[in-house]
Amino acid sequence: MNTPGEKVLVIMPAYNEEASIGAVIDDVRRNAPQAGIIVVNDGSIDETESIASSKGVKVLTHPYNMGIGAAMQTGYIYALLNGYDVAVQVDSDGQHPADQIEILVRTLLENRADIVIGSRFLGGPGYRPTFARGIGITIFSRVVSAVLRTRLTDTTSGFRASGKRTIGFLSATYPEDYPEVESLVLLHKKGFSIMEAPVRMQRRSGGHSSISTADSVYYMIKVLLAIFVDLLKKV
Repeated sequence: MNTPGEKVLVIMPAYNEEASIGAVIDDVRRNAPQAGIIVVNDGSIDETESIASSKGVKVLTHPYNMGIGAAMQTGYIYALLNGYDVAVQVDSDGQHPADQIEILVRTLLENRADIVIGSRFLGGPGYRPTFARGIGITIFSRVVSAVLRTRLTDTTSGFRASGKRTIGFLSATYPEDYPEVESLVLLHKKGFSIMEAPVRMQRRSGGHSSISTADSVYYMIKVLLAIFVDLLKKV
């Protein structure tokens, strides 16, 4: 990864990812050797923390499980306090191949965007979500595209790169629970530039998803309500 003069941090939120965290760290080191790595251990009760620590990366541990929003905010605070120019979210379950990080960072820097979302739907055939998740992704993408007045295809993607302005904003303001969609609405309201880039994704290599099929309808309703509330409140 060639990022002359830019300080890049890979933030890896992790909750009970002992089956995959070690391989993901190795993958990031192999494909983005210039980037710093921080694992935010969100109250895991398995060996996630010890495996990550044994790899020699910085690990910040929450005393209990606080959710992906809190984990990412912790990562952004660390990036802000340590002077990073770019922060890349890489999930610890192996879904985000590290050889795609360069695409996100390059797109961010070349276009001077505030945030770039990795979309699994722009690069042709590849990984596809389950039917229930696919419906949710489509609904969220259409709603957020209407709000932003620009076409987005993968608003639930957690594979994203943020610039310095976004790091500062999200370190202070970050939605809880399942924040990927809601954070885009908040960034839009503050006038941040949002882009997508085509990336390759794959199925998780270990552990279990935090969202079951049975939770999908509840999740969709909850996130849609949060979006409409965000449109009404001051940021």
